[in-house]
Amino acid sequence: MITTMGVLSIRPRSLGWVPRHSKKPRRLVAEGRVYMWTMRHSHQKGQDGRSVDCRQTLTLTPQPAGTGGPLRIVFADGPGRYVPGGAPFGSGDVGFTRGADLNLHEPGAVRALLDVALVRGWQPGEQRAVEVDGWPLLEAAAAKRAGEAGAAGL
Repeated sequence: MITTMGVLSIRPRSLGWVPRHSKKPRRLVAEGRVYMWTMRHSHQKGQDGRSVDCRQTLTLTPQPAGTGGPLRIVFADGPGRYVPGGAPFGSGDVGFTRGADLNLHEPGAVRALLDVALVRGWQPGEQRAVEVDGWPLLEAAAAKRAGEAGAAGL
């Protein structure tokens, strides 16, 4: 209970998890460097009005601002792949229909993709924006996530 100028008020209890605004950048620290990251789903309308060119784009921007250009990891829909925009899958899910998958809303998945991109040559200090196809990174990142879960005894 809180009293304000002699008036008794009751503070509402926290209800636990509160959804975050999906477009607000999130903070990730990796190897002593800070990144802000966002995930966006996009698509275009075909001539028949149906969604085409469905994609998820994960953007990691080195911090502080101006210390490096953003890395955009793009997962475009295609044969043997899925990039749903929601139900029955999570909005951040990407994967192979018969294989590895990740949820791009999970910080551990983002960290695994960042680690794989760094191993494969992305330089966070490079001043220009870099866009890479996420599919060649997916299996290594998913294996990294699975290894971390196994090491944690999960």
